[in-house]
Amino acid sequence: MPAAESSKSCVHIRWMIRRDMPSVLAIEEASFEFAWSEEEFIRCLRQRNCIGMVAECDEQVVGFMIYELHKNRLHLLNFAVSVDFRRRNIGTCMIEKLTSKLSADRRNRILLEVRETNLDAQLFFKALGFRAISVLRDFYEDTTEDAYLMQLRHLLSPDEMEPAADRRLAG
Repeated sequence: MPAAESSKSCVHIRWMIRRDMPSVLAIEEASFEFAWSEEEFIRCLRQRNCIGMVAECDEQVVGFMIYELHKNRLHLLNFAVSVDFRRRNIGTCMIEKLTSKLSADRRNRILLEVRETNLDAQLFFKALGFRAISVLRDFYEDTTEDAYLMQLRHLLSPDEMEPAADRRLAG
């Protein structure tokens, strides 16, 4: 079995729980120069519309994502995979899990911000179908760095598409 397939089969994505926090913080610290603190994670996760999920491989937390639920979109706030587990499809599995929550009639897109200097993240999200839709000037509190606002829109499945002949015109 190719390495990508074997690692994909071992990934389990589940809700984040309190005992995951040390692993999540370790991944965060290793991944970002301006890492979130434990207090920032907790403050975010205490909000009703904020969800945390982790990716596990052999019962070890190897990645996480934090996102907000909004009326018509999901907003990915924080996302990282352990340095030792990158390029093994774990991040792709997490984004596929998030994408599966999209629908034509409810939340139809995912938005996220990526630092202008984080080329790896830009390329990762671009490869998954995200597109930069604007530049957010001086976006971060910790630097004067800009961010790219990236978006992935829900694509209608054949089941969701109505044949043109079946559409009724209002009036």
